[in-house]
Amino acid sequence: MSVQSAIKRKTAPDLRARKNGEPIVMLTSYHAHTAALVDRHCDAILVGDSLGNVMHGFETTVPVTLDMMILQGRAVMRGSQAALVVVDMPFGSYEGSKEQAFQSAVRIMKETLCGAVKLEGGARMAETVAFLSERGIPVMGHIGLTPQSINTLGSFRAQGREEENWAPIENDAKAIAEAGAFSIVVEAVAEPLARKITQSIAVPTIGIGASAACDGQVLVLEDMLGLSPRAPKFVRRYGNLGPMIEEAIAGYARDVKSRAFPGPEHVYGMKKS
Repeated sequence: MSVQSAIKRKTAPDLRARKNGEPIVMLTSYHAHTAALVDRHCDAILVGDSLGNVMHGFETTVPVTLDMMILQGRAVMRGSQAALVVVDMPFGSYEGSKEQAFQSAVRIMKETLCGAVKLEGGARMAETVAFLSERGIPVMGHIGLTPQSINTLGSFRAQGREEENWAPIENDAKAIAEAGAFSIVVEAVAEPLARKITQSIAVPTIGIGASAACDGQVLVLEDMLGLSPRAPKFVRRYGNLGPMIEEAIAGYARDVKSRAFPGPEHVYGMKKS
């Protein structure tokens, strides 16, 4: 007879219950060591397909593969203990059909042991969200600016800045919420619209370039640490590690060239006979 231990991590229902409560804190991570740091302070960790930009230097997230997401999802799970880990479903892994989405999501959850997946798209993805949710896969939605659609959007521009364009975005949020998403990322949406959406749907919104009224916030870790050379308008830099890291590398290079490193304390002597 086996005994199942209780889940110690935060779960999708835990975040769902935070609607109109204490704001949800979420950051991205792609590595075990950064996941350990983020885990101490955040409710959720997003293994975002932004790893294509941050780790691999892609201009967009479109080239990111399912195998890439699974590999980094495993690393983040190994590095964290308490936060809910959400893994992005990359472009091409779920849009073809709800059955394709299910197979991709099953791979992600089985091979990473994460607690949820995230997919982009509004009303057009509602049937897929319902299909996954009904089959035991917690889904975080993502509306507004959807980076995987950059080739049809044309540019990374804020959405809903003219009120006559609000209706489709509001409909997207409502459709995904009613389909069973446990929370919804609202990206680069005009502040009044993000506030209205937050007030009008029953599941938590997690803003990124949206509104302080959202039920939580998420940023790309490298953006807020000052490691990204360029950051969107909505990023507040809480550190400026890029110049610090370069200064450390330059110091190392100088010491190697001058033979100041390694010093006597860094090398191994002979054993005494």
